[in-house]
Order: sequence, then C-alpha cells, then structure tokens
Amino acid sequence: MSTTTTRTSRVLNTLFGPVVRGREDPAAAWEKAIAKVEEEAGIEDRKLADGLYRVFESITEEPKLTPLGFFFALNVVKDKYVNRLRVKALLAERPEIKDEKIVDPVFVLGLPRTATTLTHKVLAASPDHRGPRAWEMTYTGLEDPEVAKRESKRFDQSIKLVTSVFAPGLKHIHPISANDPEESLVLMPHGTFWPLFHGSMPSYREWYASRGEAELIGDYECLKEGLQVLQYGREPKRWVLKYPAHLNDMPVIKKVFPDATFVWTHRDPATVVGSACSLVETLWAPYQIDPDPREIGRLIMDSMVTWVDNALEARLSLPPSSIVDVPYHALSHDPHTEVPRLYSAIGATWTESDAAQLGKVLARPSGTRPHTYDMARYGLEKAYVEEAFAPYLRLLNSFDRLDAAPTADL
Repeated sequence: MSTTTTRTSRVLNTLFGPVVRGREDPAAAWEKAIAKVEEEAGIEDRKLADGLYRVFESITEEPKLTPLGFFFALNVVKDKYVNRLRVKALLAERPEIKDEKIVDPVFVLGLPRTATTLTHKVLAASPDHRGPRAWEMTYTGLEDPEVAKRESKRFDQSIKLVTSVFAPGLKHIHPISANDPEESLVLMPHGTFWPLFHGSMPSYREWYASRGEAELIGDYECLKEGLQVLQYGREPKRWVLKYPAHLNDMPVIKKVFPDATFVWTHRDPATVVGSACSLVETLWAPYQIDPDPREIGRLIMDSMVTWVDNALEARLSLPPSSIVDVPYHALSHDPHTEVPRLYSAIGATWTESDAAQLGKVLARPSGTRPHTYDMARYGLEKAYVEEAFAPYLRLLNSFDRLDAAPTADL
C-alpha cells in the first residue's frame, strides 16, 4: 500500500464520492465550468479552452482517479483558463502592456533534484533580479497591495490544506510558499509538466508530442505575456525563471526570448531519478489511490531522457555564451565561491549584500526534513539509468566528479 495515499484522503473520497458530479460526462462538466468562467470574465478563448480540455480529459482517463481527484483536476485546469483570460483581458484593456521589454531573462533548468530550486532562489534574491512569485502566477494582474495580500493568503491556505491532508510529504520534498519564486510552468498552458502532477496521461502526452513549433512558441508567448503584465507599472528587473523541463524547449525559448541565458544545473542522473520519482508519487497522491511506483519510474525515465537528449542537441546550435553550467558538487562543496562565479557568468553584479544573505537563502526551510527515497521502488537500477543517460554522462564527466559525495544536500 502506498504511504502517499493518506488515511484522511481515503475517508474523504468515500464520503464525498457520491456528491462529486460530472465524472460520468467529463466533456459536459468542462463545458459547464468554462461557460461560467467566460460569463464572469466577459471574454473567451475557445482554442485555449479546447486545448485545456485535452488535459482534463486525459486526467479523467486515469484508472485510479479518485472522486476528489476528479474535482481537484477540474478546478486546477479551469483555474489555468481563468488566469489566462485575466491576462488576455488586461492586454485588451491596456495594449501598451505588450510593449514591455523582457530583457536578458535567465532560465534555470536541469534535471529535477539537481538544485534548480536553490539556484533559482539564489539568483532571484538579488535586488536587481526578480523571480515570479507563486501566488502571482496563479492570479496574474497589475500591482495592487490589497489583491496581493488576499491572494497570497489564499494560496498559502490552499497549500497548507494539500500538505496536511493529501500530500504531507510535499513540504519536505518541495516546500511551496506564496511569496517565494516558483516554477514558470504555472504561467504556461501546456507542457510535459501535466503528467508529472496528475498521472501518466498517455493521450495527452501523445497529443502534446504531435504539436508543431508554432504551438510550442504559443505556450512560451503565454509565459512572456504573463511576465509583461507582472512587469507593467513596476520597476523593471531582470527576470529569473525556473523549470527543469525547459531543457526540452531551449531553441523555442530562444525564439520567444532571443537574449535568454540558460543556467543548466548538473548532477549524476543515477542520484536524482529516485528522488524525482518520489516527488511525482507525492504529487499524484491527491488525485489517485495508491499510485503505481513502476508506472512512475517509466514516466520519469521517458520524460527526463527526452528532455536531456533534446537539450544536448540544442546545445550544439546555441551560442556557448548563452549556457552557464553549474555542477551540483561544486555548488554544494563551496557555494560562497560558486554562487559569485555564477553571478559573474550571467553578467550580474555580486555585492556584499548578496554575500551577507547567502546563508539565509541556502538554509533549509524550518520544519522540513531530508528527503529519503529508493529508485528500486520504481523498478529502476543504476546500470539501466546510466545506459539511458549515456550521452549526457559523457558531457557531465567533462566538468563534474560523479563519484564525489556532496558536501551538503541542496
């Protein structure tokens, strides 16, 4: 029995299962939900709505989806539509927002559990930089202190519910807070992230893989427009964005953000796949009853190998100056040397103030404990992982010590 499915969530699914409506007809449930959204917003985007229905439909096809999982999925996908319509309405009301320049953005990417989150936080901590906050990517609007107070409180309350009732392990694996910089996927309608949160979703993955470059560019245009809204009327700062699977899209990102710099964090895949699998099992828990660990192992390997292979190919055509490599062991061994080097490599200024607060940024959030996992639980063996990632390991061996024990768990 999976320890990620809490006793409380089992009880709630039993109690609320009979009153969760729409499961027998997901298409009707979706149409009813978005009709209300469009009425309230006074605007619609049927192409986007149809694409997001692909997400929702694929989640509802998961054989282990619970009644509450159906309810959560409908609301999560619907909320993505709500926020996108909010952005579109602002762009229509104030066309000058589209004139906002997103200058020299930094994209932190790399396999999950390679210190992408820490690197993002370290770079976003500079007063010259800005990482999009978790709450403002779910409620993207113009500057308004009252809205910020209300929505950040609502966001934290929602996360507290999830981590206390449905996915208690999440606060130890990937702590989330409304006002912390968070992954840029939140502003994007589509990506390889949906299955990592909800289930293997084979029909969505097939649909997503069939899309052309224009559709992928459209996903990143949504990200850009969200940033333009968040920048409008505020002091412009250099955006620092992060999502591991940006590895998959580096050439597309360059088309939308021509002056982007990529900060690629590196670590031996054999040391991270088990942790990534554990994270996905935790994320699936609110949606599925007893997620299958081996299914998760297959999804993680298929996803991560694809990301890295595409990034290695992109690396051959991108300007070398646009990619900054950050080996995990160097960062964990001596962050007070490595972080200033990283700032210099991206053309940023490292100040005494940055140095003074580095210890605070590096500190593990209070109340969290080290993450433990075993890749064997997910049907994975070291030799198999090393063979699958062989091309990446050849690159990694050129500048990192794969046999070195990290000085600190980042």
